[in-house]
Amino acid sequence: MAAGCSTASQDDTPTTQRYHRLATYPVYLNSQDPAQETVAEISTVTPDGNTVIYTDAAAKRIGFLDIRDPAKPVGLGTLSLTELGHADDQPTSVAAVGEFVLVVVDTTGSDFAHPSGRLDVVRTADRSRVRSIDLGGQPDSIAISPDGAFAAIAMENQRDEEATPPGKEEGDLPQPPTGFVQLIDLGGAPDAWTPRRVDFDVDAARSAGLDTPEDLEPEYVSINSRGQVAVTLQENNGFAILDGRTGTVNKVFSAGSVAVEGIDTAEDGAIDQTGSIPDTPREPDAIGWIGDDHVATANEGDWKGGTRGWTIFDAATGDVVWDAGNSFEQLAVRTGLHIESRAESKGPEPEGLAITEIGGVSTALIASERSNFVAAYDVSDVTAPVFRQIMPTTPGPEGVLPIPERNLLVISSEADEPDNRVRASVTVYGYGQDHEEALGFPSIVSGDVDGVPIGWGALGALSADPADENRLYTAPDIAVGPSRILGIDLSQTLALIDTQLPVTENGQPVTLDIEGVSARPDGGFVLAVEGEDGPGNQLVYVNADGGIDRRVALPDDVSRGLGGQGLEGVAVDGDRVWVAVQREAKGDPKGVVRLGRYTPEGDTWEWFGYQLDTTSAEGDWIGLSEIAVHDGSLLVLERDKLNGPDARVKGIYRVAIPDSGGDTLEVLPKTLARNLLPDLQAPNGYVQEKVEGFAIAGNGKLYVVTDNDGLDDANGETQFLDLGPAGEALKG
Repeated sequence: MAAGCSTASQDDTPTTQRYHRLATYPVYLNSQDPAQETVAEISTVTPDGNTVIYTDAAAKRIGFLDIRDPAKPVGLGTLSLTELGHADDQPTSVAAVGEFVLVVVDTTGSDFAHPSGRLDVVRTADRSRVRSIDLGGQPDSIAISPDGAFAAIAMENQRDEEATPPGKEEGDLPQPPTGFVQLIDLGGAPDAWTPRRVDFDVDAARSAGLDTPEDLEPEYVSINSRGQVAVTLQENNGFAILDGRTGTVNKVFSAGSVAVEGIDTAEDGAIDQTGSIPDTPREPDAIGWIGDDHVATANEGDWKGGTRGWTIFDAATGDVVWDAGNSFEQLAVRTGLHIESRAESKGPEPEGLAITEIGGVSTALIASERSNFVAAYDVSDVTAPVFRQIMPTTPGPEGVLPIPERNLLVISSEADEPDNRVRASVTVYGYGQDHEEALGFPSIVSGDVDGVPIGWGALGALSADPADENRLYTAPDIAVGPSRILGIDLSQTLALIDTQLPVTENGQPVTLDIEGVSARPDGGFVLAVEGEDGPGNQLVYVNADGGIDRRVALPDDVSRGLGGQGLEGVAVDGDRVWVAVQREAKGDPKGVVRLGRYTPEGDTWEWFGYQLDTTSAEGDWIGLSEIAVHDGSLLVLERDKLNGPDARVKGIYRVAIPDSGGDTLEVLPKTLARNLLPDLQAPNGYVQEKVEGFAIAGNGKLYVVTDNDGLDDANGETQFLDLGPAGEALKG
């Protein structure tokens, strides 16, 4: 095989010192109309730690979630902002204090030149508004001081991305009015709470190196134990420190720029980590205090920058004490969460951030908006953070809410696609539970070749290695090109992708939609390649060096009946090859798909029918994925197109191998060998739609893998399941 690799960098933190996913709650379950877009962006928790309250800007409301049993969140309904103000109002942030939740509301609408907003004080018990405070502008983030004495609100007064200032480009600054910080003293009853506006000195901001100091747009606030407020000025690539008690701005700093090498910067379908970005503004979004002397920022970027990582600054001097460089993006690549469609922009886009202490360790939690994960780092030494754990989420994690008094972490996600059934969720993690490691994430990672992790994603094909009982082969589909056959070492703590073999034709790399792979005992592979149309569906024979030896087309009468959902699975059976076709061919009986047997000697095909289960969900369909030969039978993976709580059909079925095929499409009897739904539900995540690959390795164990679609229309999580000895796993 080509390109052997070193051992992947893996954290060996004991399970008792890790977060474990307890539940994933799709927030559409908390609404009356499941078809409506509904999200969870920023969240807070009541002082008793039992009720999570989240913002839902898409549906113009806030939601309530009971987490007394964190493994079984219960929706407690929503409060529409129509009831508090106007149907166009949007919540931007929430913070619980005492018996109230403070709801920050943007009332600007489309009139960016005249921003407006308010703070609604809502009694949590009965959800009644007890007071509304005019904020004098458009708000974003809110934070409460550790002693509960005051709140700080970032008044962004955001720019219109379609407006063009004189002499500038579309979306540029300045676009007055400038932003500021609003402080709310929380002493006494809400009717006594008073706001204090804090403005920034333009000259001080200019001296700090901010390029448009006359139009600052505060984005995110955090408060330390001294009452100091750290606020990011994202579009101006800066941050400021002010005294929350006196309202004095102590210092304004530039967040600086950084050059990053060893990243994917071309949106070309390939994970090419030879790219780089020159000195680029960090443009930080979220900020958090590490103790009282340092701040960490998530450098999402905006239209001028974004450096794909996060940074720790000295809060007194503004000096950088540590920067993530390319390590955050490499973490996404190593765990199959790299998003190729954002390679030319800002990659994983670290956006959310929270600092907590858990297990006696100061911990930074960094959320990747585009790669859909939260990474945990030990920041006891601010000059040398240590990666501890990666936690998958549903798309667009933005709110990162530690609840240390209950050893919980709540992550809220802002991306919701009802048409694709990929739904925004609140994910609950618990710290320290001694769960089985098999339920953790990641379950498969890639190793490094020359210091760079092997890029992967969209795994669906899986095959045993005939020469090594503790190895498998897999291949990404067309979502990640050019085509490669990847080797998996099963003897590691985590399954390790440690080799990659490029597939070539006439010496040149090719990009194929590989849906199935089967290793030949005499060396080389047979690939099931799915085409955009019928003739594109082929068996492709590949030599041990990766070169394509020959292509085998399907018979014309079968090929004509297939669309883009054709060949999916392939299995070598002695001197013959079995294939599974995903969907019904035109002209075949409804609900019957084809299993084919190809004999190279004579170049002949035999075809058999497989009766699919039925589905009643609108827009759903059922089809086949993988096929294998085991103990004299065919094993076939059948699945519906549903995910999350809607998933119903995900299973491996056993089919007797027929002696020969006739002129008619004989439907072969099937029996359920393994219902995979409980296995997919066990990690307490969002149930994956595309369980597409399985194999029985030489060690006798059954392995199953899900296709993450390269993160397009999917949450991106790959589950690689070790289901134990096949004889016990396939009892049906």
